[in-house]
Formats: sequence, C-alpha cells, structure tokens
Amino acid sequence: MNRNNTEVRYSRLSIALHWLMLVLIAAVYACIELKGNFPKGSEYRDLLKQWHFMLGMSVFLLVWLRLLARFVSPSPKISGGSPAWQATSAKLMHWALYALMIGAPLAGWLTLSAAGKPIPFFGLELPALVGKDPALARTFKELHEWAGTAGYWLIGLHAAAGVFHHFISRDDTLVRMLPGRS
Repeated sequence: MNRNNTEVRYSRLSIALHWLMLVLIAAVYACIELKGNFPKGSEYRDLLKQWHFMLGMSVFLLVWLRLLARFVSPSPKISGGSPAWQATSAKLMHWALYALMIGAPLAGWLTLSAAGKPIPFFGLELPALVGKDPALARTFKELHEWAGTAGYWLIGLHAAAGVFHHFISRDDTLVRMLPGRS
C-alpha cells in the first residue's frame, strides 16, 4: 500500500484512513442518535451506548495513525493553488477535526471513568483515567456532548468545502482524496 503522499495525490493509506474514519464517525453518531429510540435500561439502548463508546475509542486510536501519516508525508498541493484565506481556513479546519477526533472520545472515556462505570473496548475493559467523581462526570459529559454537537458542524463544513472545491472552484481538492483514482 502506498504510504506516502505525492505532490498531487494523497497516499492510499491516507485515503483509506480518511474514509474509514468517516464511516466510524458516522457509526458513532448513528449509535448515539438511535439509542433514543429505546427505553432507558433496555438491552438495545445499552448495546448502542456500548457500540458508541467502542467505535469512538476506535476513532481515538486511529487518529494517532492519521496524525503520524500527516507528519511523515505532507499533504499534496492543490493544482493551481488557492487563496491564502482558503489555505488558512483548511489548516484550521483540519486541526479542529483532529481535536474533535481526540477530544470527544477522551471526554467520553473520562465521563465513564468519573462515573465509575466500566469502560468496554471489544472484549477488554479499559482502565479508568480518573477516580469516581459524579460532579466531574457531569462536567466531562457536558464537554463530550458539546464536542459531539460541534462535530456535526465541523464535518458538515468540511464536506461542504470539498463540494465547493469540486463544483465551484473546479480544482482537484476533492479528487485527491477519492479512492480508486490515479
């Protein structure tokens, strides 16, 4: 698998991680949204919460690989360049998305830790990061929920920017990240 970006295209590894993260994040959001359809304490609601956490922790683990890939192999340039304000906005957006992919799962982990609840991860139980403290659990839960709401906006803006570049600017920004292209 091509692990290094070229001057005009992202590597297969970067592309695969990008789209895998999208699928995982969509599943994280789907689990938490769907849980509201089931009564508190029901098996399905608890299962969706468990999957929400496990998939969120998968995002947390994979984001570190994405960051490593980003530092090892810089992003390709947009053909024809882009205005300075767009380049700055893109950098800020990407760093905000990375902060989301680190901060939201970490806040969820801290919430469960402070609530004294088990922290499941695909058959394992992760260690608590802090001792039991209900007030701290509520604070972390609010932070986690705020990050989740911010995530809807960040992801929406990121997708809108890709569509803008493809259909309005007519540059190769979106195409560089699409799978199966050469």
